[in-house]
Amino acid sequence: MTGIYDDPWAYELACSFRDVPAEVDVLLRWTARHRAGAAGPGPALGGLDGGGVRDVLELAAGPAEHAREFARRGVAATALDLHPAMCAYAARRAKEEGVGLDVVQEDMTAFALGRRFDLVVTMLDSTSHLMTLDAFTAHLDRAAEHLRPGGLYVVEMSHPRDRLSDDPSVSTGWTVERGDVRATVRWGEPSDRLDPVTQVSDDHVTMTVSGGGAGGGTRVIRDVVPYRFWSATELAAAVRLSGSLEIVAQYGDFADVPLSAPDAWRMITVLTAR
Repeated sequence: MTGIYDDPWAYELACSFRDVPAEVDVLLRWTARHRAGAAGPGPALGGLDGGGVRDVLELAAGPAEHAREFARRGVAATALDLHPAMCAYAARRAKEEGVGLDVVQEDMTAFALGRRFDLVVTMLDSTSHLMTLDAFTAHLDRAAEHLRPGGLYVVEMSHPRDRLSDDPSVSTGWTVERGDVRATVRWGEPSDRLDPVTQVSDDHVTMTVSGGGAGGGTRVIRDVVPYRFWSATELAAAVRLSGSLEIVAQYGDFADVPLSAPDAWRMITVLTAR
């Protein structure tokens, strides 16, 4: 049986509720706001408010939707993911869209590309795949090593409220439609409990797809995805332990909402290399 990460088309469909172009707009605006020295030498790409972003690296990129959107805007984009099916899918989608995308199959804790970037991003709480503090600090070290002077690393994580309160910020179930394809997704069940020692939960995922992209019928994808919860204080501690980055800003969503705001639903951290 294959899981959700073995089916990149289905995974991309499940996440299609995201407004990727609008999120890239915000990432570029934050770069302009927080990046020291802005553009530096060379052409300033990424739009009028792009902070001079010439190249971007998306880590744990999966289908690389954000990297592909950056590429559509003329930014040299690289997508890195550990899963071969995701890498192949991202490369194929970029080719179909006629955009340049460098795809690298590698571990987000141990990559060494031999080049640096103006912007590095990790989206959609992909840091939940980092199960230990050692793995997290190794990841931060690798991200810092690939930043140009003044470059930024932006990491999006789930809001701590989702795991530490009885009033989560986001639902575990949703429905998406794309053309004549419809999918219902459940990512996590009430019976999925966070281990109080390891802070890992085995999240049960069920996705039911019907319509044209599923061959005209209905199919069900089931998986169990280990999820490592990281709190805001643990994130700050990992950054200090690594010593390679420092936090310059935090946001509660892609509209500049403070992390502590009642309507914050993400934990998005902007870092720069020390």
